[in-house]
Amino acid sequence: MKSKLQQTLEKKSKVITAELMPPRGGSPIRSIKIAQLLKDKVHAVNITDGSRAVMRMCSLAMSKLLLENGIEPVMQISCRDRNKIALQSDILGANALGIQNILCITGDSVKAGDQQDAKAVHEFESVRLLQQIQNFNQGIDPISGELADKKTFIFAGAAADPNCRNKRSLKNRMKKKHEAGARFIQTQIVMEKENLIDFCETISTPLKIPVIAGVFLLKSYKNALFINKYVPGANIPENILNRLKDAKDPLQEGVQIAAEQAKEFINIADGIHLMAVKAEHMIPEILEKAEINLEY
Repeated sequence: MKSKLQQTLEKKSKVITAELMPPRGGSPIRSIKIAQLLKDKVHAVNITDGSRAVMRMCSLAMSKLLLENGIEPVMQISCRDRNKIALQSDILGANALGIQNILCITGDSVKAGDQQDAKAVHEFESVRLLQQIQNFNQGIDPISGELADKKTFIFAGAAADPNCRNKRSLKNRMKKKHEAGARFIQTQIVMEKENLIDFCETISTPLKIPVIAGVFLLKSYKNALFINKYVPGANIPENILNRLKDAKDPLQEGVQIAAEQAKEFINIADGIHLMAVKAEHMIPEILEKAEINLEY
């Protein structure tokens, strides 16, 4: 049985996903409550894996908890913190638990986080991780030829940054990810539609791979400056910075900006991915303002 995400993309219907950070602690209650708010608003909820190199509950556990609550997860797997044996084990475990969607990422540098003395592994990066999933889906064991207990059924995706100025490098990287088994692309933050249009027209469409465009909630002018400074690839334009700076209610202005982008981007790409760090409860409001409803 294919995931809802895969079915929706294959039917060429517009996809809506949202991002959720696992808790920084042992209780999932708050995260599950937020996910419940998103349940009938999005096709799937993307669970981050050590985003910004900060400790949080593992994406595997949180993804399973969402499944138990009737919410389809997209489990992120970062290559930063595990060697290939651990990554292989997590893929097989996710498949056994019924987690069908996996987003493969290389992972942020440990220098971006709050435990900078930690040692990164990076035995795999995203392309090799995608290749490993593709092999498991074909029933191939990394050592002994065939998997002893059946192949996996993982719908694998990859990340991309349409804002990347080196278009040749971006195109080559996306081609490698597609050949390695990426079945969909989820983008980083997009602030200017021209970058998204160019990415879709020159890279994703020729590769025939669907794109889910990243829409990010900016909560204030200060928040936008922070994003510009510390998030790789982010380039928030002056007109958006000025809107936030001049707004009487910066948070509501941020919601309005995200709604405008969502409404625009969903007609350019194959769907949208909504990111609202520590404000995920506002994603339904963004969708309502954008007049975007869930379709299958």
